[in-house]
Amino acid sequence: MAKKKHRHHPGRLNSFTACISTAMVLTLVGIIACFGLMANSLERSVKENFTVQVLLDDSLSQGETKKLMSEIGVMPYAKEVSYISKEEATKAMIEDFGLNPNEVQEGSPYPAMFEVYLKAEYTEPDSLTHYMEGLKKAMGVTDVVYPNDLMEQINDNIRSISIVLLVFVALLGIISVSLINNTMRLNIAQRRHSIQTMKLVGANWGFIRRPFLWRAAGIGLVASILAIAILAGAFFTLFNWDPDSLQFVTPLVMCLTAACVFVFGIVLTVVCAFFSVNKHLSMSRDEAALY
Repeated sequence: MAKKKHRHHPGRLNSFTACISTAMVLTLVGIIACFGLMANSLERSVKENFTVQVLLDDSLSQGETKKLMSEIGVMPYAKEVSYISKEEATKAMIEDFGLNPNEVQEGSPYPAMFEVYLKAEYTEPDSLTHYMEGLKKAMGVTDVVYPNDLMEQINDNIRSISIVLLVFVALLGIISVSLINNTMRLNIAQRRHSIQTMKLVGANWGFIRRPFLWRAAGIGLVASILAIAILAGAFFTLFNWDPDSLQFVTPLVMCLTAACVFVFGIVLTVVCAFFSVNKHLSMSRDEAALY
């Protein structure tokens, strides 16, 4: 009985290798995207943790205080407004400094106040100056206290860090594109003789290009799914190790990271395959043999 010959499928092996290589690169792309989105979330968190203290006149009635609080709460810069009574302010100062002002003088020198948490978009010095000057003129407000110098310093530091991060992301992005482009070029170069054969029988460029583009899209899809699975495992490990990281790696950050990997994976592999096939189509048979 004749032995059955085992057929090797180099095309499948090449596609598998391309999927693994592309998935590794897309994992890097996902990490880059995640860090970029996390940096934005961290920046917002830092800015929105600053508070503006609105000191109130002791003559304000309870109704006037509630009305003023409602008016500040609907302002475009206000994220959250909380009320601290005169007694609560005194108690906080005693806990912080260990000094009871009632022992030195009659009555507490600390006024009631509002603590206004700002939206990140309104923490720039120009915005603060513009809105806080108007707030000082409100009826019942004696003063508005906010760390303008500290906010300006933090904004400058965030800009410097953002520039460094942008350069780093750009370099890694170029590397990622180059690696995926080389992977697709090698994958298509191994079938250059098939391209030349189809040209000889009179097939047009669109007909020749179509199966390569579908193949590239399939590689990009599988590689994207693999990369997303790797990133999901990394996120799961991170949350088990440090549950507090959820405040920065939010579900939105994870979804946007997965979307970036998915779109980047399919679009880039198809685009790279398109130009690579065109390069082989423009070659003569002799040039293709030497390539």
